[in-house]
Amino acid sequence: MKQEDSKIRASVCLACYNGALYIQEQLDSILPQMQDTDELIVINDNSTDATTEILQNISDPRVHVYRNDPNLGVNRSFEKAIGLAKGRYILMADQDDIWTPGRLEKMVSYLQSKNVLLVSGNSTCIDKSGQDIAFDLGKLFEADSTAYGKNVLRIFTGKAYYFGCCMAFSAELKGIILPFPKDVESHDLWIAMAANMMHSNLHLEDIVLKRRIHGKNASVIQRDLMSKIRSRIVFARSYMELKKRIRILK
Repeated sequence: MKQEDSKIRASVCLACYNGALYIQEQLDSILPQMQDTDELIVINDNSTDATTEILQNISDPRVHVYRNDPNLGVNRSFEKAIGLAKGRYILMADQDDIWTPGRLEKMVSYLQSKNVLLVSGNSTCIDKSGQDIAFDLGKLFEADSTAYGKNVLRIFTGKAYYFGCCMAFSAELKGIILPFPKDVESHDLWIAMAANMMHSNLHLEDIVLKRRIHGKNASVIQRDLMSKIRSRIVFARSYMELKKRIRILK
């Protein structure tokens, strides 16, 4: 499906697993921002808590819920959601964060006006109860948007602050990023690397999200040395895979 053929403007892709504590608050921050021509794709990764009941109570026709059985994990759940998305523009959401007002419209507007494949913003942090906290997750700077080689190097060294929950991208990028490699560790860094290698990337210094820090966030857990070494090996393979896909596309 070509981008211009879609009648859906934006697809929000949300992956969740046992997110009953916070998912309703996240949904309440997303749904009011959506237009009638938008959709919300929810992948319920075989939750065992009340997440399923919360999702079953949604009567909004723009919301489409899919349940994994068995559990696929976060990367495969987002891969599935992106594959199902019909929108010209795609945004990703985690189950426990809160979108800032106007985030969807702002990011779609930048994708349209700047004619880029990927737009990534920044976030502030909140605790379990939603109170603002000081927690440094790094920051993206607009001036670095076109430093494509340096951005790829930052991804390799673990110093690139790309988070899927702060991204929006054009459906055109699906032709490069799907399917995810079998050994991909981070879907968001995979997407960011693809956009930088395509020389079509924009950093927003705007705050587009309140990230909830509660000790179980996969993206903020510290890893040991061997894990970091394995990540560098996976990165190298991912880089070569993207080079091949881009070469075929051109």
